[in-house]
Amino acid sequence: MIADFALTPFDAAAILIVLAACLAYLNHRFVGLPSSVGLTIMGAVASLVVVGLDRLLPGSTMAGDVARFIAGIDFHTTLMDGMLSFLLFAGALHVDWHEMRRGRWPILVLSTLGVLISTAIVGSGFWLLAGVLGLEIPLVWCLVFGALISPTDPVSVMGVLKRARVSPILEATVAGESLFNDGVGVVVFAILLATALSGAPFSPSHAAHLFLLEAGAGVLLGLAIGWIAFRMMRSIDEYKVEVMISLAVVMGGYALARAVHVSGPVAMAVAGLLIGNAGVTYAMSDITRDYVHKFWALVDDILNAVLFLLIGLEVVTIPADPRLLLLGLLAIPLALGARAVSVLIPLGAMRPRLDLGPLAAPTLVWGGLRGGISVALALGLASEAARPVLLAATYIVVLFSVIVQGGTIERVLRYAESRSKSQKS
Repeated sequence: MIADFALTPFDAAAILIVLAACLAYLNHRFVGLPSSVGLTIMGAVASLVVVGLDRLLPGSTMAGDVARFIAGIDFHTTLMDGMLSFLLFAGALHVDWHEMRRGRWPILVLSTLGVLISTAIVGSGFWLLAGVLGLEIPLVWCLVFGALISPTDPVSVMGVLKRARVSPILEATVAGESLFNDGVGVVVFAILLATALSGAPFSPSHAAHLFLLEAGAGVLLGLAIGWIAFRMMRSIDEYKVEVMISLAVVMGGYALARAVHVSGPVAMAVAGLLIGNAGVTYAMSDITRDYVHKFWALVDDILNAVLFLLIGLEVVTIPADPRLLLLGLLAIPLALGARAVSVLIPLGAMRPRLDLGPLAAPTLVWGGLRGGISVALALGLASEAARPVLLAATYIVVLFSVIVQGGTIERVLRYAESRSKSQKS
């Protein structure tokens, strides 16, 4: 049994990769759902099977074994200091800089002001809902939930956008906004989490100072690291070495960012953006470009598979309290409403200067899927009294986002497009 031996980091990684590979195979071979949807559902089903067997078989300790396995993983170190850097760099490689420049103002506003608005709305609303249900959660922990659930993940929706033939500028805006709101969301999350763990009163001025320092310095560090890697790649033509350079950027750059106390996620997003555009265009041959993109696509797929599997298995560790289920269900319209407000107000203010078209609002609101970043942040929470509540709510919101929003976004865009054409005619 898992409890009979000390679980090493390699053991934990091996178990997760084997489970993810087996479930990914079963999904691809027999079910056919999108990877993130399939792994989330199958991880949840596996958890429910474990819980059900424990109740049907009095002598079974399977749920306890799984819970001990989950508890044996240092999520904060593994996710915050490891996975996030890889996820953000991989996402940034595929963002088109030229189109993103045209949509730079909505990207800038939505990924900063939009994240802060969403965090405040979700955090305060979650605090009120928890209080109504008799769950005493400090406001700062509710704001932590607001910060972790606000970043969006464009991976699942980008293919749909291409089939829906949205404008290149809107496509780049969705990808760019999601990329940078991931980095900003992680910074806001880290600041709020540090405040929650310290027990000190929340100071908006101090938080703003930390935000500007960490995010601003992270941008500069990412530019410096990305430029050095670009110059190295440009001076050679050997795909193996250049793939290793990109890997060194992520691992070494993130370690350096931690050492100098700046935002590693922001630095990795900026470095990935630089290498994915200037590096791909001017420093890589066709063979190198193909290998770099495929390598990082594989890394991104593996990490997302493990994250969605983990959030499914975490069901075993969540207390069987119906109030947690109800709070999580109520968090769905709360998160969607906050997303709508944080998107529609800035877009309305910018419309005289830049109109992204009739599909902008439904794409950015309904297509603002919560994914791997939210899962990683939730799993990385320290073992506090509020963790089960936040984890349950995150699980339910992400499950709804991936399955319902991800599964219906194409139909929503078709409806919005047909309605726009009918209004013009």
